[in-house]
Amino acid sequence: MKYAGRLAALLILTVFLITSVAFVKNNDLFFQIKKQLTIFSDVYREVATQYVEDISPESLMKSSINAMLETLDPYTVFIDEGEQQQMEILSSGSYGGIGIEAGFRGDEIVIIAPLEGYPAQRAGMRPGDIIVGVNDVQVRGMSPEEVQRLTLGDAGSEIQITIRRPALEEDITFNLVRERIEVNNINFATKLGENNNLGYIHLARFGQQTAEEVRNQLIEFSQSGTFDGLILDLRNNPGGLLNEAVDLIDKFIEPGVTIVETRGRSENHNSTMVTSEPAMFEDLPIAVLINEGSASASEIVAGVFQDLDRAVIIGENSFGKGLVQTVRPLSYNTSLKITISKYYIPSGRSIQPLETSHRVDGTSSVAADSLRRAFRTKNGRVVFDGDGIEPDIPLPGHASSLLELALQQSNRYFFFVNDMISKMGESSDVEMPDDLFKQFTRSLVEEGFTFETPVDRHLAAIEANMENFSKEESAQSNLEELKALLRDYKISQIYDNQEMIERNLHIEWITQTLGENRRNEALLQIDEPVLKALQTLLNPYEYQTVLRP
Repeated sequence: MKYAGRLAALLILTVFLITSVAFVKNNDLFFQIKKQLTIFSDVYREVATQYVEDISPESLMKSSINAMLETLDPYTVFIDEGEQQQMEILSSGSYGGIGIEAGFRGDEIVIIAPLEGYPAQRAGMRPGDIIVGVNDVQVRGMSPEEVQRLTLGDAGSEIQITIRRPALEEDITFNLVRERIEVNNINFATKLGENNNLGYIHLARFGQQTAEEVRNQLIEFSQSGTFDGLILDLRNNPGGLLNEAVDLIDKFIEPGVTIVETRGRSENHNSTMVTSEPAMFEDLPIAVLINEGSASASEIVAGVFQDLDRAVIIGENSFGKGLVQTVRPLSYNTSLKITISKYYIPSGRSIQPLETSHRVDGTSSVAADSLRRAFRTKNGRVVFDGDGIEPDIPLPGHASSLLELALQQSNRYFFFVNDMISKMGESSDVEMPDDLFKQFTRSLVEEGFTFETPVDRHLAAIEANMENFSKEESAQSNLEELKALLRDYKISQIYDNQEMIERNLHIEWITQTLGENRRNEALLQIDEPVLKALQTLLNPYEYQTVLRP
């Protein structure tokens, strides 16, 4: 009895000490907050009232807030009163714009995903393109939300957007017309394969009811005949609601498996998400397609399936966004979108890139590849953290070229194919000519098609200097010879890129001659990652070799 009494007293003392330490710690924190706010208030008041020039108190405060938040991660941003409505428009899935999702990569604002079928994608913009300016507004120093808002406007209005593509090392300007953007959760679904036994779902985003829509589609696949595998296409899916991603995973994993954890500074922001419902398709072979435009919730789905060896991941490295944000309402109809935790998937790894963290001094903290940590999947495969999700079967996208961009920007494919079809008749089943590339090339030469290269600018600069300093005929003759060589080079580029041009002509022909469903099915037949997924799912040995090396 005496021992029990001592034990109780010891427990009480321990609880008291822990509580006291926590109280002292919190009391010290609140004192520091109060002290620093007082100092900041004094500085703000003095600058606003005593500085040599008039300064708007509102702009001064906004600059102060933004400077403070820039020392944190890229996704913690202040949303002022005038921006609230535009945030709601973007999240509603229906708005006037060009169809892009913007995000951070390091200190640059890039296109996460151009939405398929909308102005940005049709003009040739790609995931990873760096946004330089919108309507002559330089975006450096802005947040992705601010850049996104610059692209909004009435359908039919014009917008100019300048991007830099690392492979080209050039700024390229697009003149686009805004359209009404309507984003569905499931973009397209069908059955594929010679025996029509594999399901294909292109998921555009994780919005409300995504998991339920996928479930209904899976049931439809099952009821419409043999259903031996699924291709889940998450390319250019920028993410969305975490709970929808978790509910989707739940359809394929047995109950009781931890799939996602969020870990933050506060216990309130820590959570563990576990599968709960009986898996409908626990043994169904799955191939998941990802690319640079797959972000956030898309990466969680791909990463969980990879860590649990539940699916083969095919394509390119995903975007890398493993931070959890919440929107905290503030005074005067403003709010703060603040990062509260990080995602961790079953192996224990994070998908957040290492280089996107910031130090308190505002500079980027760049981590070397050697700092990436190795983790193991359920079957013992080695995977790494710190750079999004790396595919099990990598299929890098083809390299960009100035020729390809010039052809897309000038709508050459569209106008040429449109003209060819009109000459051949109005039948929707008109067959594509075998010599389409030859006819297209001839039209480019006849119309004097050209595109600007860095060499053009160098030659122009040389010619300008010659006018100032030299009138020698030999120099002018040499310059004309160089121009002729450059023209020959540009023509040779058309033939060197024949495969790419033929593919784009084929896509344009399909787009203009078939209805939506037939068009989508036909495009899948020439989609390399889809074809690789079909090959993998139809070969059980190859499928299992990836998951169980």
